[in-house]
Amino acid sequence: MARKKETPKKKEAPKHSAYIEGSGIVVNERITDVLKNNYMPYAMSVIISRALPEIDGFKPSHRKLLYMMYKRGLLSPDKERSKSANIVGETMKLNPHGDQAIYETMVRLTRGNEALLHPYIDSKGNFGKAYSSKMRFAAARYTEAKLEKICNELFRDIDKDTIDFVPNYDNTMLEPTLFPATFPTVLVNSNTGIAVSMASNVCPFNLEEVCETTIALMKNPEHDILSTLKGPDFPGGGFMLYDEAELSKVVETGRGSIKVRSKYSYDKSANCIEITEIPYTTTVEAIIEKIVELVKGGKIREISYIRDETDINGLKITIDLKRGTDPDKLMQKLYRLTPLQDNYPCNFNILIAGTPKVMGVREILTEWTAFRMECVQRRTYFELQKKKEKLHLLEALGKILLDIDKAIKIIRETEVEADVVPNLMIGFGIDEIQAEYVAEIKLRNINKQYILRRIEEIDSLKKDIEEMEEILRDKKKIRNIIISELRDVIKNYAQPRRTMFYYQSDVEEETVEDDTPDYPVNIFISASGYFKKITSASLRMSSEQKLKEGDYIAQNFEATNRTELIFFSDKAQAYKSKASAFDDTKASAMGEYVPAKLSFDEGESFKALVPTSDYSGSVIFFFENGKASKIPLKSYETKTNRKKLANAYSSKSPLVAVIFIKEDCDIILRSTSGHALVFNTAMMLSKSTRDSQGVQVMTLRKKALLASAEILPEEDSFRFDKYRSKAIPASGKPAKELGDCNQLTF
Repeated sequence: MARKKETPKKKEAPKHSAYIEGSGIVVNERITDVLKNNYMPYAMSVIISRALPEIDGFKPSHRKLLYMMYKRGLLSPDKERSKSANIVGETMKLNPHGDQAIYETMVRLTRGNEALLHPYIDSKGNFGKAYSSKMRFAAARYTEAKLEKICNELFRDIDKDTIDFVPNYDNTMLEPTLFPATFPTVLVNSNTGIAVSMASNVCPFNLEEVCETTIALMKNPEHDILSTLKGPDFPGGGFMLYDEAELSKVVETGRGSIKVRSKYSYDKSANCIEITEIPYTTTVEAIIEKIVELVKGGKIREISYIRDETDINGLKITIDLKRGTDPDKLMQKLYRLTPLQDNYPCNFNILIAGTPKVMGVREILTEWTAFRMECVQRRTYFELQKKKEKLHLLEALGKILLDIDKAIKIIRETEVEADVVPNLMIGFGIDEIQAEYVAEIKLRNINKQYILRRIEEIDSLKKDIEEMEEILRDKKKIRNIIISELRDVIKNYAQPRRTMFYYQSDVEEETVEDDTPDYPVNIFISASGYFKKITSASLRMSSEQKLKEGDYIAQNFEATNRTELIFFSDKAQAYKSKASAFDDTKASAMGEYVPAKLSFDEGESFKALVPTSDYSGSVIFFFENGKASKIPLKSYETKTNRKKLANAYSSKSPLVAVIFIKEDCDIILRSTSGHALVFNTAMMLSKSTRDSQGVQVMTLRKKALLASAEILPEEDSFRFDKYRSKAIPASGKPAKELGDCNQLTF
């Protein structure tokens, strides 16, 4: 009998993670929802948990590292330094972001790196230097570290419930959310962080000045901060250019810019300048590279050699001078052209209760005072509870003292150990905690002397408890405690100011004149915008100009290397530069392309060039509609030396020509209809606004446009005046005069 065919069973999809219900389905979502659900949590995590410092002056990465060093006992004066690799490994219990990131954080906090006014880590080994990008720190296995003495002020009373603790990332231990620092560390050591859409840049201030300012503000909220907080104090020293208006802005708003310049001395015997302190924002390498670039570019000719002599004794950059060089004048030039003078941008963006906030010094110190008051309150309450507990136990001893034999008898006659505490409670009228304490007293301590000595503490405990309760009721007493602690910090850790001041009057006296080399040059610019600056000697050797096919020289004139140049584009914009900004070249070279050199806007092309040395004279713009505007060149002079001017002329009609005149002269205009007009520029009034539409200087026939405008040569002007009635132009062709407007038809 034939077997019956079995219907094949449908294969089931394998139970695999790839076969998840709904997998492979494309879901349309709004990009705004995706950003909100995915990017926003990341952004908030960076802002709150990584990049910005909090009111205790630390970022989470700093706090985790220092706390693990504290837990390892590296704050004890008797403790030897530990290998940095061990410290990094311990820190990974709190910070799982990788050993290299932890070690780099550690390096910046060390004394050896010199990045902080008051380092938190005592280091041994090569930790690099903050002022050098090439002096790299050694690996963690070669260096050693422990906590500096000042860290006592960070961890004081940390075990007395002064701050909150939270579980670490794997819930195996607790870590502090803040440090109960006894002084405003947030302003004493610099802190920089870049979060998502925001950043923080807090400059350092002198510890003594910060503490004195805090004390003054606690006594008088209207205290003049600048009277005690003189200005930032950078670890690298240098000189701060004292600008009271800008400093007041930084102090009040938390934003602004601080100018810092290097410190130098002149060694006359070696004819060299020695730079020993530089701005906090730059490095030795950046300074040397910039000076070398200027020397190679011919902008500085007084330097023969520069070298980095930084060693174990500290920073030093030596600049050898050429004979006859004035060192002070050279340094003024270097301050202007190199990072030897630099700006420190201030942005006091600090997390307050998880919210980023830009604050001035007054508000920061007010917030810190409130934070510190809470720490002192919590510490006082913690100690109060401990003393109350101790007093409670000692009161039980007082009752035992009345009849020690009775206590011994109760214990001896109690058959079951578990009944000892209840029987003592009944026998002496004490509670369970007191009875437990009495029962645990050692046999050797039941003598009368021991018990009397312990009972003597009761009076001092009651006094301490009363004082603590008074402190908790009176905020003024809490402030006095904080002030006392701040004065102790000043006494133990204050150090002289490193950054000194240059006052504005001193800076003005040191202002130097423009020392750009000045020599005669010939300027050539082609119609398409290729610029050449050629010296007379070079021009004599080769006068044949190299140009692109179809291009031609549109303008050429004699000038000097200091001549200012105004380039007009076809988009009604002007770009200002100097002849010295362009390299000397030869006639056989193509030249520099102006739109690229001056960063013209996309699609913008060169139209005309006007040279000037004192912004005297006028510029006349001629437009296709027959109008012209006469604008004084002074209108293009700016106090702030802006390089780009919008609305340089009217854009209502296409520009035909730009003519620069020192004094009034005759101009000849030609139209597309074959007409010409000669007029004197004295007939035109100057316009005060650059983008003025001007006046109608030539009446055009239908569909005709103004084709050209140029200065009429003197010989043609003379001939025209002599034969005005018959008006014969230079071409020699007969002309017909049309009225008194001097309009000629050829």
